[in-house]
Amino acid sequence: MRSFTTAIFALFALIISCKQQETVQADNFYETQLFKDVQLSGLYKDSKTFVDLVPKKHFLELEQEYLGIKDAADFDLSQFVGSNFEDQSMKALEFETDTTKTMYEHISLMWDKLTRGPDQVVPNSSRIALPYKYVVPGGRFQEIYYWDSYFTLEGLLAANQDELAKSMVDNFGFLIDSIGFIPNGTRNYYKTRSQPPFFALMVGAVSRKDSSLVSKYLPQLQKEYQFWMGGLKEGDSPELKRHVVPLGNKGYLNRYWDTGITPRPEAYKEDLHLASALSHVGEKQALYKDLRTAAASGWDFSSRWYGVKGDFSTTETSKILPVDLNCLLYYMENLMARGARMEGDSELAKSYMDKAGARKNLIQEFLWDSEEGFYMDYNFSKSQNTPNRTLAAMFPLYFQIATKEQAAQVKDVILEQFLKDGGLVTTLEHSGQQWDAPNGWAPLQWIGVKGLLNYGYKDEAVDIMKRWLALNEKVYKNTGKMMEKYNVEDLSLLSGGGEYETQDGFGWTNGVALGFKQILAQLDTEVK
Repeated sequence: MRSFTTAIFALFALIISCKQQETVQADNFYETQLFKDVQLSGLYKDSKTFVDLVPKKHFLELEQEYLGIKDAADFDLSQFVGSNFEDQSMKALEFETDTTKTMYEHISLMWDKLTRGPDQVVPNSSRIALPYKYVVPGGRFQEIYYWDSYFTLEGLLAANQDELAKSMVDNFGFLIDSIGFIPNGTRNYYKTRSQPPFFALMVGAVSRKDSSLVSKYLPQLQKEYQFWMGGLKEGDSPELKRHVVPLGNKGYLNRYWDTGITPRPEAYKEDLHLASALSHVGEKQALYKDLRTAAASGWDFSSRWYGVKGDFSTTETSKILPVDLNCLLYYMENLMARGARMEGDSELAKSYMDKAGARKNLIQEFLWDSEEGFYMDYNFSKSQNTPNRTLAAMFPLYFQIATKEQAAQVKDVILEQFLKDGGLVTTLEHSGQQWDAPNGWAPLQWIGVKGLLNYGYKDEAVDIMKRWLALNEKVYKNTGKMMEKYNVEDLSLLSGGGEYETQDGFGWTNGVALGFKQILAQLDTEVK
């Protein structure tokens, strides 16, 4: 069965290679004068709009035409773009909410509206075509996104949409096999980075009903692991390279990373503006890399990554060992050990268990701050924990890395400082960034609630779920929409902040709402 699936992946990859020979070079488009001029012109309010349009000709031909006429007195940039690019993207959601339906009935109807694929290959498009059905987040995000998809998948499983959930996992397996890793999203401008590695959790989720799936996806898990470990082999002495950060003779932990040193194509104007105050090319390139790396973290953007309090331009994500990333890799190592045991390879299983054990020890040594009584990121360039308390501290509870004593301390901080009327706030800073206060996000509510339940804090977890769902329901009643993020501090306001407007749809919010509803029902049954 595995060889058949692998063959399907390979065939689809070959079709893409044959039909999109021009698209292989498409990254160069983002260095053309045409691209830069359009992005800086203000022609589109959202920088992502232009990179998602499809050129009618090869970009080099368009560039040549553009350079030949752009200085003419009667040249109209808007007209040139309109004549040479078309919007072949999947249409954003257009629907009228039936207000007689409950929020949960609305979510059940939304799955079809958010489902896409299998994709047709579109020449010159930035879209990476996928062979199976999948669910998009919604709003401006009309392609699949990596870490969003785990929380969406949990909602699909709660809604008994098992086949759609599995097809999403198959798509990610295809990306690993064809590209070598899972990009941030299925656009070619995202191929310089990944996102928080939730593929292992997706495999773990679908395997709850079919344990053989852990073994089936083991090759893809191993390949993704090698991406995160930079090809590090047994016995190698780690060196600072991409995602891998050595910690003396103690071993290594990981960081987020992006290979690029230019402004992000989908946020070109914004990144260029932020770097404009810097005088040296090297400084600008370092900032671009750290902005890209923050995007790889999924927390784009947050004071969590600032080097200087209150200064967005001091973002230094690449210098930080994040709590969440290393907990996710710990889970991946454990799951691969499980898969190896299922394959009868006890030696390989032991190797992965040893890696997981070593990582757990380093998480406890470097990411637990005993003075704070909290898990904190670690800035390895400064050899100290960062000063920013964030909800990432719940990941060691989610993966049961924390001791009971540590969990109790984290719980106390969460309840005292992070719990608001609408749920858990992301950080304690009001920076204007979307991954800061006053915003709460569905995936972090999920991590927080499940982490508390792992250590027996049932009442606290139930309280958070009820606050979050009450806020979801209130906003749904007032707007008819499920939102990307919510203001959990002032329930009379919607969320805000960040480089784009609040989006609706919305995949992971739908998934977590259904998941929480199911958990609450299970807990209620246990009581009865």
